[in-house]
Parts: sequence; C-alpha cells; structure tokens
Amino acid sequence: METTIKKVPKTKEQWGSFLNHFKQNKWLYILTIPGIIYFAVFRYAPMYGLIIAFKDYVPFLGIADSPWVGTQNFMDFFNNPDFFRILWNTLMIAFLNIFFSFPAPIFLALLLNELRNKLFQQTIQTFVYVPHFLSWTIVVSLWHILFNIDHGAITQFIASLTGVEIDFLSDPQWFRPMIVMQSIWKEIGWGTIIYLAALSGVDQEQYEAAIMDGAGRFRRVWHITLPAIRSTIIIMLIMRIGSILSTGFDQIFLMTNQLNRTVADVFDTYVYMMGITNGAYSYSTAVGLFKSIVGIILVLCTNKLAKRFGESGLY
Repeated sequence: METTIKKVPKTKEQWGSFLNHFKQNKWLYILTIPGIIYFAVFRYAPMYGLIIAFKDYVPFLGIADSPWVGTQNFMDFFNNPDFFRILWNTLMIAFLNIFFSFPAPIFLALLLNELRNKLFQQTIQTFVYVPHFLSWTIVVSLWHILFNIDHGAITQFIASLTGVEIDFLSDPQWFRPMIVMQSIWKEIGWGTIIYLAALSGVDQEQYEAAIMDGAGRFRRVWHITLPAIRSTIIIMLIMRIGSILSTGFDQIFLMTNQLNRTVADVFDTYVYMMGITNGAYSYSTAVGLFKSIVGIILVLCTNKLAKRFGESGLY
C-alpha cells in the first residue's frame, strides 16, 4: 500500500516559521514599533517634499498647485558657472578626509590595542573620545582662539619660529588643511572605539601561535590584526564613500568667511545659501536631491565592488 505524502507549500512553511519566531520574540518586535513610527513620520513622510525639485515651487500656492517644470531645475544647476567650482571644492575636502581622516582611527586603534596597561589605554580612549561630543560651534570657536592671527597661541608660536605670520583662518590655501585637522581631532575617538570593539573579537591564540613562530609585532599586526578587522574597515569605507558629497554643513559654514569663500563653498552650504537665503526652494531641493542620488549610487557601486572581491558589504 503506497502512502502519499502531501507537500506543504513553501510559502506556508515560511509563514509558519515566521509566526513561531514572532511568538518567541514578540517583545523585541514591539520595541521596534517606536523606531518604525519615528522613521515613518520624520524621515520618510517628509520625502514627499522632494517633488518640488521638479516644480517651480511658490509657497502661497503650495506643493500641489505649483507649476510643473520637470528637470529644468537640474539643468539650471548643471549649467550654472558655480557647478564645477562647488563640485571641485566638495570632492577635494571629501578626498582629503578619506585620505587622512579615515585611516587615522585605524592607526590609533592598532596602537591602543598594543598597550598592555589597561588603565593607561582606557585613559587615552577617554581623552580622544570626548571631542566627539562637542558641537562644531565649540570646535570652531577653539580653532579661532588658537589660530587667530592677532593673538592666537599657535599662530604666535609659529610666527616666533618662522618669523612669518600666517592667517590660517582666512587664507584660502589653509582652509582645507584646517577642515581636515578639525575632523581628525573631533572624530578620531569615535572611529577608534568602533575598531577597538572589532579588535576585541580577535582570537588571542592566533597571537600566541604567531609569537611561538617568531613573528614580530609588525608581522602580527599585518597578518592577524588587520585581516581580523578588514570587514569593519570595508563597511566604514563604504559608508564614507556614500557620503562623499556630504562634507558637513556646520563645520564648513562656521569656517567660511569672505576671504576663503572661493574654496569653501560646497554642496551643503550652497543648498543653504540658495534655499534659505535666496528663497530658491525648488532649485536648492534639486541640488540636494542630486547629491543624495549620487551618494546612493556610490554606496551601491562600492558595496558591489567589495562583494566582487570577496569582502562583506553592507548587505
């Protein structure tokens, strides 16, 4: 006598598995509800306003009744003489930050990881992590105090050594180095904590085996430590490349003055100037949307490239 086994549809199996998983972790799902509501209301719902990038938005007419102009705002931006200057300024600051600011916390994390005195290590971590909590207003104010050409402590010290007074805050040649130095000083602690957390998962037996094989400290770092945190480095790099056109409004805006504006104008400050100052809401929205689309494309391409080389990406 043959016994027929009735196959359960795969979708029903998956649905039943999900229900069991939900029952076991229902409180975790409930805890996600406030976060979902927050993103839905304050992140995704306002994206409806992006439609004004394709309209000639007039405030008293509203979004719905403002005339449709298609891609005219984007064409105006691409044909604007300031487009290439702003793009160049943004890319220069972004690449300098990637080249100098991105590897800085990696080096610091590797150095701290080699310390055997835990109290000293935690003290250094605390000191480098504190600036992350300072607002850019405070950071720029400190820079103005230290680098002021009249009575800045660092400016006066350099002048006493070289005999030349350098206007670090107004000289266009020094604008980008100052931005990079500020970024490193403020954010190096945050990145260091992330990499130290990744380093804590490295199997200590690998170090012991390497020491028994006669590997020096540099070889242990190169062959054990760096490969162990490679996935973390890749993910952080993908996120950094995705925000390559977002150089930060607060810092740039506070450091900008009439003497360095030619090298200081970036996408973020340009959107503010055109949208808030000049009232070109549709035009500034088109600029911001262009920046966001480029960021998404860069994230997708970088993630795909990482996957092709066998590395773990964002998804």
